[in-house]
Amino acid sequence: MAVPPIDLKQQHEALIPEILGKFEDIMRSGGFILGPEVLKLEEALCQYLGVKHAIGVSSGTDALIAAMMAMGIGVGDEVITSPFTFFASGGSIARLGAKPVFIDIDPVSFNLDPNLIEAAITQNTKAIMPVQLYGLSADMDAVNAIAKKHNLKVIEDAAQSIGSKYNGKMAGGHGDVGCLSFYPTKNLSAMGDAGACVTNDDELAGRIRQIRLHGQSSTYFHDTIGGNFRIDAMQAAVLNVKLPLLDGYAANRRKSAARYNELLKDLPIVTPAESDKCEHVYNQYTIRVLDGKRDALMAHLKENQIAFGMFYPLPLHLQPCFAYLGGKEGDLIHSEQASKEVMSLPNFPEMSKTQQDEVVTAIREFFS
Repeated sequence: MAVPPIDLKQQHEALIPEILGKFEDIMRSGGFILGPEVLKLEEALCQYLGVKHAIGVSSGTDALIAAMMAMGIGVGDEVITSPFTFFASGGSIARLGAKPVFIDIDPVSFNLDPNLIEAAITQNTKAIMPVQLYGLSADMDAVNAIAKKHNLKVIEDAAQSIGSKYNGKMAGGHGDVGCLSFYPTKNLSAMGDAGACVTNDDELAGRIRQIRLHGQSSTYFHDTIGGNFRIDAMQAAVLNVKLPLLDGYAANRRKSAARYNELLKDLPIVTPAESDKCEHVYNQYTIRVLDGKRDALMAHLKENQIAFGMFYPLPLHLQPCFAYLGGKEGDLIHSEQASKEVMSLPNFPEMSKTQQDEVVTAIREFFS
C-alpha cells in the first residue's frame, strides 16, 4: 500500500460544500482583497492564540518580512537565528539587507540553543528569531530573558507550530511578534499561500497593518514603504472553515506520534523529543536514523511507496547564497549532523492505523 506524506484530498472532502459556499459569497460580493472573511479570521486567531492582534498576510515568509520591516530592521543590523530550518527564516533577514547570524541547535529539540545566543550578540544585533521547528516550541523563557537583558526584539517563527503550547501558552504569543504560515502542508492549511503576524504590541500591530498595504495610512497616502503582503479573502475563508478543526487535527497527529514512538522504540532510531514544558503538534514526525543509514532507509521506503520528507538536507550556513557570511563545514556541528540523520515519516490527521502499520513494517524490514 502506498502511503502519502499528507492527504489533503481526504481532509477537504467533507469541507467542500462549506468552502464552496464561502467562495460563492465572496464572488458575488466582489470583495476579494481583505474584507469580512479576513477580519473574521484575524479575530478568531486572536481568540485562539490569546493575543491582542492578528494581521493576515500573504505567506509565512511575508509575515517575517513585514514583522522585521515594522521593527525597522535593515541594512547593518543583525538577527540571530537557526541554520536548521526552512530557507525563509534566514532568507527574509537577508532580503532586508540585514545579516543573519546563525548559531547551532540543541541536538534533542532541533531548536535554537539558547546557551549560544549571548556569545553571538554584537552592537549590531537587533533581534532573535527562534524557530519552532516541526511543531515543538523553542525554549522561549530563556530566549526572552536574554532578549530583555540586551534590549532585543524577539520574532517567533511559528510557521510550523500553530496550536502548540509552551508553559500552557500558545506558540506565536511569546515574543514581540509571532509569524505563522498557512501553506498547504501546515497543520492549519490554506489552499495556497497565506500567513499571519500576531502580537500584543498595539504600535507594532499598527505598523504591520500599514506595511502589508504598501505603508498606506489612507487611500493613496503612504507614511512608510511597505509591500503587497495582503492575505486573499478566499484563503481567509478556507482558514475560517478549518480553524475550529485545528485542535482535532493536532490531537490526531499526537495520537499517531505516540503510536510511532511505541512501535519504533526498539530500533536504532531516535524518536522526536517530548518536554513537560511543550505540547508538540507534530507538523512533522521527525526521527534520527543512526549509523549513517538514513539515505539507505529513504531508498527502501521509496521502493515500497512510502512517502517521507528530509527537512533539511543542507543547513543555511552552508547554502551557496550565504557563502558571503563565511560559514564552513564544522562550524555548527549539531545542525550539520542533523541534516545527515533526520527524516520525517508520514503523520497527518486522517492517517489510518493500516497506513501507519505499512510505514512501520517497511522500516522494520529495512533493519531486519
